[in-house]
Amino acid sequence: MIAKINSGKSTAGLIRYLFDTKRAKGHTDPHLVGSWDGFAPDPGRAEDSDAVRKLLVADLDLHVKQAKRLGRAPEKHVWHCSVRAAESDRILTDEEWADVARRIVHATGIAPDGDPDGCRWVAVRHAPDHIHIAATTVRADLRTARHWNDYLTADRELAAVGKHYGLHQVMRGDRTAAKRPTRAEQEKAKRAGHQKTPRERLRATARTAVAAATSTEEFLTLLEHTKGVLLDVKRFPSGDVRGYTLAIKGDTNSEREAIWYSGSKLSPDLSWPRVSERLAATARTTRPWQDAITAIEYIPRALAHDGARAAQAHISALGETLDALPLLARAPYGEDLRRAAAAFERASRSRIQAENHHAARLRGAVRAMLRTPPPNSTDGTLLALFLDTIVLATAAALRWHDLNHHDQQVAATRDALTHLHTAADQAAVTALAAVKRAGPTSTVVRLRYERVVRMVLPEHADTILNAPDWDTLAATLARADTNGLDPLEALREAVAQRPLDDARYPARLLAWRIQQSIHTAQTPRTAPPAPQPTPGPAPRPGGPRTRH
Repeated sequence: MIAKINSGKSTAGLIRYLFDTKRAKGHTDPHLVGSWDGFAPDPGRAEDSDAVRKLLVADLDLHVKQAKRLGRAPEKHVWHCSVRAAESDRILTDEEWADVARRIVHATGIAPDGDPDGCRWVAVRHAPDHIHIAATTVRADLRTARHWNDYLTADRELAAVGKHYGLHQVMRGDRTAAKRPTRAEQEKAKRAGHQKTPRERLRATARTAVAAATSTEEFLTLLEHTKGVLLDVKRFPSGDVRGYTLAIKGDTNSEREAIWYSGSKLSPDLSWPRVSERLAATARTTRPWQDAITAIEYIPRALAHDGARAAQAHISALGETLDALPLLARAPYGEDLRRAAAAFERASRSRIQAENHHAARLRGAVRAMLRTPPPNSTDGTLLALFLDTIVLATAAALRWHDLNHHDQQVAATRDALTHLHTAADQAAVTALAAVKRAGPTSTVVRLRYERVVRMVLPEHADTILNAPDWDTLAATLARADTNGLDPLEALREAVAQRPLDDARYPARLLAWRIQQSIHTAQTPRTAPPAPQPTPGPAPRPGGPRTRH
C-alpha cells in the first residue's frame, strides 16, 4: 500500500469530488467505510445525496467554524490522504478498509485512539483498490492537530498494515535519498541533448570531488577547476566558509540567470557540514593500495560486529571508494564502475548517523591511491584483487542493509553489485592471462600444489581444485616457490587474511592475495622519514642553545 497526502482550503470541494460519479473517472459506488464516530451521514447511501452531502460537510467543518470565530482556524484546514493497494493485492472488504483508515488517522495524529478531542474524519471508498480519508485539522478543543511528518508516519503504518493483511510489501524509503529531478528538469535536459539533468551531473561532480579531495580547501579547488561547472562559495562575516552552490554553465532560467544548487539540494551528504566531517576523518598512509585493500577486507567484519554508526561510516567510505574507482581504472570497464558508483550512491546513506573516524584509514588510502600508481601493476593482479575485495565488501553491505530493513538501499546495492561483478570479471581476464603464462606444466608439480591446497583448505579443496581458476592459483603457488617463499605458508597467509565463505571465486581471490605477498617480498623496505624538528622559541642571546 502507498499513501498520498495533500492539504486544502475547501471541505465542500473535496467531499463533492469524492462522491462525484459523473465527471470523475473510475468513481463507482462511492460510500463511507469509516468516520470519526461511526455515525457520519453517508451521501452514497442516501436518496437525496446532495442534501446529505451538505450535512456531512457541515459536520466536518463544525470545529473549523468555531475556531474561525476565535481567529484560530488554520488557512488550510482540509487534510486529504489517499491510500491505494497494489494491483496484485486481493480486494479488501469495507471493514478492512475502515481498519486501515483508523490506523492511518491514529498514526499521523489526526485522530489518535482514545482521544475524545481528535479531528473529525471520514473514509470514502469509490473504487475497489483504494480509499480517500478526508479530515478537518481543527480538534474538538479547537487546537490544530499536530500531524508533522504525516507522510513518513503514514508510510510506516502502511508497512505494518501490509504485513498484517498479507499484502504486497512496497519498497519503503527513509527520506535520505537525493532529490529526484523534476519533470521539467528532465524535459529541459532532453531538449538540450543531455541524458542527465544538471542536478544529476552536479551531484556526480561533487561526489567525485569529495572522493578525491584531502581537505575542504582542495574540495572547493577541484570544483572550481571542473570544466563547465560554476562555483559560488558562501562565507560568514568572519571569512569562514558557510556553504557552496554549483551551477552548470549555460543552464539558465527564463531571466537568463544561472540555476544554482546548494550541496544539500544535490544530496543530503553533500551539504557543507557533512562534506567537512567526512574530509576531516581522513588518515595518512604511505602504502595506499595495500592499506585500502586491508581496510576494505575489514568491512564485512565491521558490519557484522561493530556498532551501527561505525558500520554506516564504513559504508559511506565504501561509497566514496566506488566514486573514485572510475578515476583509478578507466578502461575497458570504466563505464561499469561509473554505473556501480551511481547505483551505490543511494546505498551509502541511511537514517543512522555515521561516526566517520572509524573509516579514516580507507578514506586516506583511497585519496592517496589517486596520486600513487599501483606498484608492480603490469600484470593487473593488484587491480583485480582490489575489485574482488570491493565486491565482497559490497555484498556485506547488502546483508547489513537487509538486516536493518533499508529497502531502497538493498535495491541500490544489488544494482551496484551487478556492475561490479562485470568490472571485476573483466579485470580478471588480463591478470589471469599474465599469471597462467608462467604456470607449472609438469603434472608432478601440479600434484604437489594440489596437496598443499588439501592440507591448508580441506573443506574448500574440492571446490578450488575443480574451479576454472585452479590453474591460476597453481601458477601463483609456483611463482611463490620460485621467489623463495614456502607455498604452504604463502597459502596459509592468504587464507588467514579473511574467510572465503563469501568469495565468488575462491581460487582466484587466493591467487591475487599470494601475488601481493610476492610483490611485498620483492619490494625493498625503506626506512620511514625522520621526524622533522619542531620549531621552538628563539634562544636568548648568550644563553644556552636548546635542541627542540
